[in-house]
Amino acid sequence: MNGIDKERFGAFLAVLRKEKGLTQRALAERLYVSDKAVSKWERGLSLPDVALLTPLSEALGVGVAELLRGERAERPLETAEVDALVSGALHLGREEELWLDRRKKGWKLSYLLCALAGLVETGMLLAQGFGWEALAETVALVEGLSLLFGAWLCFFVRESLPGYYDENRISFYGDGVFRMNLAGLRLNNSNWPHILAALRGWLLGTAAVFPLLWWGIWTLWPGTLQGLEGGLSLLACLGMFLPAYVVGKRYE
Repeated sequence: MNGIDKERFGAFLAVLRKEKGLTQRALAERLYVSDKAVSKWERGLSLPDVALLTPLSEALGVGVAELLRGERAERPLETAEVDALVSGALHLGREEELWLDRRKKGWKLSYLLCALAGLVETGMLLAQGFGWEALAETVALVEGLSLLFGAWLCFFVRESLPGYYDENRISFYGDGVFRMNLAGLRLNNSNWPHILAALRGWLLGTAAVFPLLWWGIWTLWPGTLQGLEGGLSLLACLGMFLPAYVVGKRYE
């Protein structure tokens, strides 16, 4: 057997858990993980970490190899078969890492394209006669902050969180000099990818379209921006937290 059938694994796990009279939360508490993690295993969306296989099998009263194969063994498994099953689990973990790496490369490319678009548009505004003083507190400020935090999110932020985020209620994330606190929102590996996508999408979209938006308002409704520039800039920079909260709560 060259790989692990995640759906079969999950279905077998659910049967064993119910036979033991355990809820998802009760099993999760024994393993020091979240009930969300157990739910994902049983739905075939992911596999537990290799380090959890032994305590999971002990909690359910089966062998590790039986658990990975998704059925009880009628005969003792050969060493080679056990090794193949464990290798398959490791291979799937590696596949997930490669998928996360490909996704991050896609965001890096998007960042470069959106940064280029925003800088070209800002250059066009300068070429049309808008002075630097007119752009400094709006377009330049928004572009700078969007690209700064966008670079952090697209190039440096982890695509997955450490395991203790799934085991505790944590709303804070820090990496280097950057800090992010989403008060009232529990960060975990279920909602983290969606939160990252929301933050990245907002910041890169802002970098790409804000100069055009500013030019459109300035051209079509002269004088409208006076007195509103600070609020518009604040909305463009901090508005990213609204979609992050929405998707974070949805997948929490």
